Amino acid sequence: MADWTRSGGSGESVADETTTRVHDAARRARRAARELAALGVAERRAVLAAFADRLGESRAVITAANAADVERARVLVGSGAMSQAMLDRLKLDGGKLDGVIEGVRQVARLDDPLGVVTLARELDERLRLWRIACPIGVIGVIFESRPDALVQIASLAIMSGNGALLKGGSEAADSNASLFGVLVDSLEACGVSSEAFALLGGREDVAAMLTADGLVDLIIPRGSNAFVRHIQLNTTIPVLGHAEGLCHVYVDESADPAMARRLAVDSKVQYPAACNAAETILVHVAIAPAVVADLVADLASAGGEVRGDDRVRALSGKTAVAAATEADWSTEYGDLVVSIRIVDSLDEAIEHIATYGSGHTDVIVTESRDAFERFFRDVDSAGVFWNASSRFADGFRYGFGAEVGIATGKLHPRGPVGLDGLVTYKYKLVGHGHVVADYGGAGGRRFTHRPIED
Repeated sequence: MADWTRSGGSGESVADETTTRVHDAARRARRAARELAALGVAERRAVLAAFADRLGESRAVITAANAADVERARVLVGSGAMSQAMLDRLKLDGGKLDGVIEGVRQVARLDDPLGVVTLARELDERLRLWRIACPIGVIGVIFESRPDALVQIASLAIMSGNGALLKGGSEAADSNASLFGVLVDSLEACGVSSEAFALLGGREDVAAMLTADGLVDLIIPRGSNAFVRHIQLNTTIPVLGHAEGLCHVYVDESADPAMARRLAVDSKVQYPAACNAAETILVHVAIAPAVVADLVADLASAGGEVRGDDRVRALSGKTAVAAATEADWSTEYGDLVVSIRIVDSLDEAIEHIATYGSGHTDVIVTESRDAFERFFRDVDSAGVFWNASSRFADGFRYGFGAEVGIATGKLHPRGPVGLDGLVTYKYKLVGHGHVVADYGGAGGRRFTHRPIED
């Protein structure tokens, strides 16, 4: 386990001591990660199996630690210092812990991401080139109140042979410490150095990690756009941004009304604190009379607060609908609040999403393949779904076992980031004394550039 008691010496400031400590932890993680990456897939799977077993055996300790965090958080919610959505994400009860454990086991069942050959080419006789997947190295992940994220990130890092510096929210301090202790025990029980992982403390540790260029290879911040932007502007380390999720459900004119209601309600209500929950529902004007009143009633009966434009309010029937403001279209509520807008065309729905969306996940409910294909082509989001709830945008549900976050940018990786997002590649070139000088001029050698079949 990383030694967090070290200081940089009596002559250093607190900031210098923090930087020294965090950089030392990153340096040890880098060294230990090389050992982790050298393990065979069976050995890495054995570590994950031990991790899953120990999480189950430590259930009482973990849930007690989480209960302490939740109790403190309830006071903050009562004072307005914390949102109910954040409190919901903080909870790690028995049922949720079961899902976390199953996620670890699912990661262990995935194909080995290391050593995968993605290109094999003969450049010339006895001169061969391969592109082979390998770990990134050390990743720094900053995540909010969800303590289950620690387990997901660690599991994916183990399977992909990466080290990780983990920084959870202070509101989940006891939960994270308990889970990290189980991780350390699992690694050491399998004879693997636990220094591949370190649990960071406060904001000072984050600031120090941002200066660890050359020691940390990738930073993944999970939070608001403003937070992600702050990280990007304060480090030279590559940043994979997991920003907010402002997801939409668009009910097209050819939608089945009953299906539309069911999908819209699930997208919003099933777990409103999640980043893949729908925040805005768009309804085509032609189908609005058949959908809006019942949809509003469904949402209200599930405890939701509905905000709508003038046309929605006129069609809402007996259910009260608050007037939506311009700010509602760009708000990630993370709660049982949803805005509804009537649009005159598919084009208008696409334009609304382009204007207010975050590039996370957007849904169309329609019986028209042409409408979906147009929606899929023109909506520039990581997930574009046809007749399916936005809540499916999740690494576990995609079969990734877990995710380190959902990337809303346009570069690889995009969407739920699983194992494939935590590996890079190396080019391996094998020759027999080949030199470039032999390939120049009219009489020089010529490249064959043939695929290697074996």
